[in-house]
Amino acid sequence: MATPRRRRADGEASRQRILDAAAAIAGERGYEGTSIALVEARSGLPASSIYWHFGDKDGLIAAVIERSFQRWLAGAGAWEPPAAGASRSERLASMLRATAQSLLEAPDFLRLGLMLVLERRAEEPSARRIFLQVREETRRRSVASFSRLFPELNEAGARSLARLTMAMADGLFIAREVEGDGLSLVEAFEALVPALLAAAEQLASRAEYSSKAAS
Repeated sequence: MATPRRRRADGEASRQRILDAAAAIAGERGYEGTSIALVEARSGLPASSIYWHFGDKDGLIAAVIERSFQRWLAGAGAWEPPAAGASRSERLASMLRATAQSLLEAPDFLRLGLMLVLERRAEEPSARRIFLQVREETRRRSVASFSRLFPELNEAGARSLARLTMAMADGLFIAREVEGDGLSLVEAFEALVPALLAAAEQLASRAEYSSKAAS
């Protein structure tokens, strides 16, 4: 008879197999094109197991997004100076490289999330809500990182820079989805460094001007 620990391990292995299959299918067919039957066939596990772990397709896709986001965070979290005494430009480049590399390794949350966020339904799927939550967490972390990197920015400036960076990242990610390996995501993200440095300088100058005008 299997021990409780073995049953838990088997259950987690089955859960990961289901998530792997759902992520692959959703990446190919999108939210609407993903079905429990397709996941059952791809994973080799019965539909009853899928329903037991995730409840329904929406819960399954939400779990795919959440898992992918956590994997992305683990890689993108390495937003630290590449070496002691590194310049601001080098630190920013390190941040962007880590972000891009992690996206290459865990793209599902952004790929599925962007598809879901552009759709409008009478009843929004929970998978879309999960993506919006992880999107907000990404924004919060970006603001915190930029506040450390650019201490001359006020909170509004850091938010604006985070918004701009996320918009650029979305565009580059979509461009790579279209162009495939012809576009190096890491190199494209690194190319943003001069633009973001200039944007930070402009935002800081604007805030300083507004502060002086108000005094």
